[in-house]
Amino acid sequence: MKKTLHTLVALAVACGTAAIHAQEVQGNAQAGEQKNAMCIGCHGIAGYQSSFPQVHRVPMISGQNAAYLAAALQAYHQGERKHPTMRGVSISLTPQDIADLSAYYAQHGKAGTELPATPRREPSAQVAQLLQKGACVSCHGDNFAKPIDPSYPKIAGQHADYLYVALTSYQAKADQAYVGRSNPVMAGVVSQFTPAELKALAQYIGKLDGDLRVVPQSRWR
Repeated sequence: MKKTLHTLVALAVACGTAAIHAQEVQGNAQAGEQKNAMCIGCHGIAGYQSSFPQVHRVPMISGQNAAYLAAALQAYHQGERKHPTMRGVSISLTPQDIADLSAYYAQHGKAGTELPATPRREPSAQVAQLLQKGACVSCHGDNFAKPIDPSYPKIAGQHADYLYVALTSYQAKADQAYVGRSNPVMAGVVSQFTPAELKALAQYIGKLDGDLRVVPQSRWR
């Protein structure tokens, strides 16, 4: 088990370094605000749901790490993440657009409150074992909201149904045309769990205090 974790950590470092190098373009938050028309129709509506690959709330992206948002958009653009809608959006964006949008959403709706180092809500004994087995805190950091690398996501307080869909997408077979995510670190982690265990993890993490927000769009363009 220790050898497996060491391998995953080594892969995580490599993936994080690649993601940082991929985001060498400097983002401008003000420019990003003028480019978010394709984002606000889903991510700017509280409770908005996607129906693919199953019904779930779209992820909260306001307050997310800029480097992670950029890495995710790049992964959709390159086909490493498979999702018809996000693929269509991402291929319309230039590297500068991606950097600007990522910078904008990273500071969008920030509350400025400091989160505790450990979650206020204690996990059940079962979930605690699952979190330890997956070594989740080793990448996602204190309270699952302070990742050790900016290209990793904050996950505390994210919609539980989205977290579940995201986790199971790493288990999708490579030959599936419209579903799946190519990430050796997460693929290795989620391969240890059943769907029921992934759902339990998602439900716990989704109830934690976090920085992520849905900031309703004040006006439509």
